[in-house]
Amino acid sequence: MRWKGRRKSTNVQDRRGQSGRRGPVRMPGGGRGGKVGGGFAIIAIIVALLLGVDPTQLLNLVGEPGAVMPQAPTERSAPVAGDEEAERASVVLASTEDAWGRIFQEAGGRYRAPDMVLFTDGVESACGYTSSATGPFYCPGDSQVYLDLGFFRELARMGGSGDFATAYVIAHEVGHHIQNLTGVHDQVRQMRGRMSQTQSNALSVRVELQADCYAGVWAHYAARDGDFLEQGDLEEGLRAAAAIGDDRLQRMAGRRVQPESFTHGSSEQRQEWFTRGLRSGDYQTCDTFN
Repeated sequence: MRWKGRRKSTNVQDRRGQSGRRGPVRMPGGGRGGKVGGGFAIIAIIVALLLGVDPTQLLNLVGEPGAVMPQAPTERSAPVAGDEEAERASVVLASTEDAWGRIFQEAGGRYRAPDMVLFTDGVESACGYTSSATGPFYCPGDSQVYLDLGFFRELARMGGSGDFATAYVIAHEVGHHIQNLTGVHDQVRQMRGRMSQTQSNALSVRVELQADCYAGVWAHYAARDGDFLEQGDLEEGLRAAAAIGDDRLQRMAGRRVQPESFTHGSSEQRQEWFTRGLRSGDYQTCDTFN
C-alpha cells in the first residue's frame, strides 16, 4: 500500500504504555457490552484447543446483562510521528471513514466513525478488561476498535504478512462497527439467548463473515482510490483471511477439524465473503444471515 503522506484519522487514542484499571460503571439499562472479536483471537483460540476447552469460553462475544463494566478513558492522543505501524493504522482507519462516509451518505444517512484505541498488554473498555492475547476486537458498548499492534507480528508468522493484511484486520473490526450501527449486533444478542451452543457458534460465524464482507466493500473503494493500493495487496488480504480460518487454526493446534465448533468461519468461507464484498462494493451483498 502507498499509505505514506495520506490523511490520518483524528479518531485515534494511543494508550500504549498505560496501565491500571479505572473505576467500574454499570452499562445503561443493564445492557450487554460484550466485545466482538474480529476473528483474530488467535492465541486464545489455539490455547483453548490445545487444552480441550471450548474456544467460545475465552471468546466471550456477548457479556452478561447488567454486568458491571470498567470505565474506559476517553482522551485522544495521536500516534507519535515516525511510528510507522501506528501511522499506517491511522491512515487505514481514515480510509474506512472515507469509504463508509460515502456509502452512508449515498444511502441517505450519516456515518458515525469509531475511535481506534492502540494499546499494549491489556486495555480497559466498556466491555471489561481485555488482554492482548485476545487479539484485535470491537466493543459495541463504547463503539471503539481496540488494537495491539504487536498482533500483526503474530499474524505474519501465521502467513498473513504485509501492509494490506494490517488493513484487512482493521477494516474487519470496522465491519463490526457497521453491524452495531445497523442494529445487527442487538438482533444477534437477542437471538443468542434462545440458542444452543452449536446454534450460537453458527450465528457467530455469520457475524464474522459479514464483517469480512464489509472489509471487502472497503477494499473495493480503496482500490478505486487512485494510487493507494499496489499490485499484490488484495492477495495479501486473502492470505490473511485464510490464515485465521477456524479449520486452519484447529489443524495448527493438532486437532481434527470440527465445523460445529467454528465461531469465525473456515479459511475458504472467509476468503469467499471478503471477495464478495470486494467485487461488488455493495454492502447489501453482505447478508450472511439469509
